[in-house]
Parts: sequence; structure tokens; C-alpha cells
Amino acid sequence: MSKASNAELPKSVDPYRLAEQNSTLEGIIPLSGLSRFREAVLGFSENAACRVTLSFYMDSERRRVVSGELEAPVELECQRCMGSMRATLVSRFKLGLVTSDEQAKQLPNELEPYLTDDFSADLWSMAEDELLLVLPAFPLHDRNECPAREDLEAYEPDGSAAEPVRKSGENPFSVLANLKKTKH
Repeated sequence: MSKASNAELPKSVDPYRLAEQNSTLEGIIPLSGLSRFREAVLGFSENAACRVTLSFYMDSERRRVVSGELEAPVELECQRCMGSMRATLVSRFKLGLVTSDEQAKQLPNELEPYLTDDFSADLWSMAEDELLLVLPAFPLHDRNECPAREDLEAYEPDGSAAEPVRKSGENPFSVLANLKKTKH
């Protein structure tokens, strides 16, 4: 990701004018200002911010497009040990700016629609949507870093269950044979 400035990204811009001017915006969004995202993660440091780069342009079909990259450091809950784990969420996306569902239906498959007002787009909401989309469904520490790794020792290195160790020649059904004898 390119170096982003430490200036706060504006909340709202005219994306159509920016696309016509081939503009790029770089900056940060404080994670504390993203309420939906804040509820979806375990936490983040007090001054944590999402670094954002947004390029607005018009494609060969004169559609207004925003291409973006974002990166945010967060704390997630490991689903193996239920403990806190640090992660950096990264997203690269390309959105077609539209003002109606009809326009959205006409976009090519490689462009996700982003519904805007005629002269306004909420950049913070756009970034928040993208962060929510890249949240892992089941965050896990690396196997060697997870506090629950002792519980994983019963598994083979590839994650499959280990075969139980049997004494050679022992019939696994011998216990059933003994039960059958006692019931008669």
C-alpha cells in the first residue's frame, strides 16, 4: 500500500467531480468513528486508524469509478482459544458510483455498485463497509502462537485427527463380545 498521509480523510465528498478530475485522496479514518465496525471487532488501540487511498476516475465507458485500498490494525477473538489476537485487515476494491438501482444493474461484474446521492458520498461509510467485508468469519491464531495449542497436540501436523494407538493383535470389538456373553 502506498504511503498515506496522516490527515483525516473527509467524511463526505462529491465523488462525481473527483472522478471527472481524476483525483486521489489519501488519509486516515479513526476506527473509533466507525460504530458498526467497532461492534464487530474485539477492539483496537486508542488511536488506531484505518489508512485509506481512494482513486476516483472515469473508465472507458464514462462510468465513474472509485478504486481503493485500506489497512486497519485490530484485535479479533481467536475462535480456537477465545483469546485476543492482533490482525491487520487489508482490502483492495473497485466500486462503480451509482445513484439508482437501475444504474447498479448496468454495471459490469468487476464493479461493485456504491449508491451515492447526486453530489455526495460518505467516505467513512464506504471504508467501514469494506472493512466489514474483509473481517475473517473465523479468526484463528497461527497454530504455533495459539494459547490453545496444547489442546491441538492430539492432532497430526496437517490438522487431521491422530489415529488411536492400538496394541497389535487386539480386536477392537472384543469388548462387545464380552458384553454379549454376560447378557445371556
